[in-house]
Amino acid sequence: MSHTQPHQPIRLYRHPLSGHAHRAELFLSLLELPFERVDVDLAASAHKQPEFLSINPFGQLPAINDAGVIVSDSNAILVYLATKYADPSWLPRDPEGAAAVQRWLSVAAGQIAYGPAAARLVNVFGAKLDHERAKTIAHNLFKLLDAHLEGRQFLVGGNPTIADVAGYSYTAHAPEGDVSLQPYPHIQAWLRRIEQLAGFVPMTKTPKNGEETRW
Repeated sequence: MSHTQPHQPIRLYRHPLSGHAHRAELFLSLLELPFERVDVDLAASAHKQPEFLSINPFGQLPAINDAGVIVSDSNAILVYLATKYADPSWLPRDPEGAAAVQRWLSVAAGQIAYGPAAARLVNVFGAKLDHERAKTIAHNLFKLLDAHLEGRQFLVGGNPTIADVAGYSYTAHAPEGDVSLQPYPHIQAWLRRIEQLAGFVPMTKTPKNGEETRW
């Protein structure tokens, strides 16, 4: 829950199948901040049109508009919201804690993006990417992540941080990219802990072959 409230609802530019956008939506919801969703039509390349490029010149989702303050990039949005509205536990201010969170934000922008997120892009959006390479990156990461989570409740310390929010979406939806979570019990338990947080909102599922699969 947030300590302060915005003067008006935060505008979230998103696509319902984007894990990056879900990170921002999930954190806004966890903090109980008022916000409105603005869906951007990726299929129609709305994110590459002048109207949206005036919001984010990189032409990428998500972005937020907080009373005229525009922030883009999912991890930057998490840092902004945590710093402005959240209890300090979401983004530790001590050097060791802050560095530990930053490490996992880098993983979210690196191995998660090139692993489970890329593998899912192939199946869900038909992206022309190396599916086998993406799956290999995903499993190599998940082996490390599963080992890290053994005996831990969350990625950094005993409370959830924005590191968990950044890591959740594409990890939970890895099976949509043919990356099974069956071999990783500690990851599964971690995902369930996040899903049990007050204010949790799921990301839209895109089950393969019309079948909904959890892991």
